[in-house]
Amino acid sequence: MQQKRTFWEMTGYQWLVLFAAWLGWGFDIFDGLLFNYVASNCVPTLLHVPIGTPRATQLTLQWVGITASILLLGWALGGTLFGKVADKVGRTKTLLLTMLLYSIGTAACAFAPNLPFLIFCRFIASLGIGGEWAAGAAMVAEVVPEKRRVEAGALLYTSAPVGLFLATFVNLQISGKWLKDSPETSWRYVFLCGLIPAAVAFILRLFVKEPERWKAAKGLPPRIAELFTPQLRKSTLSGFLMALTALLTWWSVSNFIPTIAGGLAKGRAVLTHLDKSGTAALVEGWKAWATNAFNLGGLIGTLLTVPASKFLGRRAMFGIYFFLSAIALFAAFRLDLTDEARLMMYFPIGLTVFGVFGSFTYYLPELFPTRLRGTGAGFCYNVGRVITAAGPLLIVSAATSISPVLSAMNALFYVGFVPLIGLCLLPLVVETKGRVLED
Repeated sequence: MQQKRTFWEMTGYQWLVLFAAWLGWGFDIFDGLLFNYVASNCVPTLLHVPIGTPRATQLTLQWVGITASILLLGWALGGTLFGKVADKVGRTKTLLLTMLLYSIGTAACAFAPNLPFLIFCRFIASLGIGGEWAAGAAMVAEVVPEKRRVEAGALLYTSAPVGLFLATFVNLQISGKWLKDSPETSWRYVFLCGLIPAAVAFILRLFVKEPERWKAAKGLPPRIAELFTPQLRKSTLSGFLMALTALLTWWSVSNFIPTIAGGLAKGRAVLTHLDKSGTAALVEGWKAWATNAFNLGGLIGTLLTVPASKFLGRRAMFGIYFFLSAIALFAAFRLDLTDEARLMMYFPIGLTVFGVFGSFTYYLPELFPTRLRGTGAGFCYNVGRVITAAGPLLIVSAATSISPVLSAMNALFYVGFVPLIGLCLLPLVVETKGRVLED
């Protein structure tokens, strides 16, 4: 008997699968970016440097970049490894395994006695963070109706800005309100919130089963070398180049939002003669302001990839987002703006730099057959992170002057040239508009 259709011609179970992957990716981003929010308290504490001093700001900027680069390398390794695991043992099993891995790794950071231990825990978490995306994206693409694949993929990625909203909220409540007078310990409680996805993973395991497409396509173990056969070489190159362009831009920009917003807030606090408590509240408030503007823009931009992709095609969609990303970055970090206006500029940056990622959840699965879908999508989306790992380090190396926040903003201006390079790569994009998902 045919299953009853619900909203958008999708069954209740198909919505459940989408929701399971949505939660997995949202908590993935939540756990992955928590460190950026607490770094200004965490790094000085572990290095025994007074919080809020110029030395603490410089060390925080430095270690945010180093830690982000290590996270990206682990993300790339985990994405490639677990992409193959998803094709071999199943999407659902891999989704739950990776959620447990990044939950435990993040929560363990709360007990870090020093920076090396914290970085090790971040690396463990990054393996799960990288692996979750490929499993979730492949699972959604294979379960939802063909005509709703683009919409479902974009909806899946809306969990990323929601995850960042949650991270912003958790840090604001714990560090900015409940424990604002205890910055040396508040960050540990923020990291403990990373355990939340573990509980969600156990619940999801009771209801979600493996996609029928994957069961039918099981055969020889997937090999990464197959992605470079004449049949798939163009698709692999297309997915890799588009993901690399977007990743380089996103990580170079987003990783330093709390640092820049916090630095601007500290400058304002000095001018207005705020005390320690008032300064802490202003810093956390401006962090939330900037990140919420970025996340809101990302949420709207993610949804806008649907009409852009369906009516204009994937290649044109990438072109529009990359062009507008460059304009937003040039304006935000070169124009003479007030502090408040600069914080609000994170909305158009999020709309473009963040929003384009809504397309990868459906574009990358479209490029590969079922047997190689997790492997291919995981490779394209995550291997680029190896190169992307250089982005945060370059920002740090450019921000070593007496005013690290100002020099970081100057460096971010030049990040705007990355999406312009992406525009030059558009002739290599494989157009998948109207293509049926290949078995």
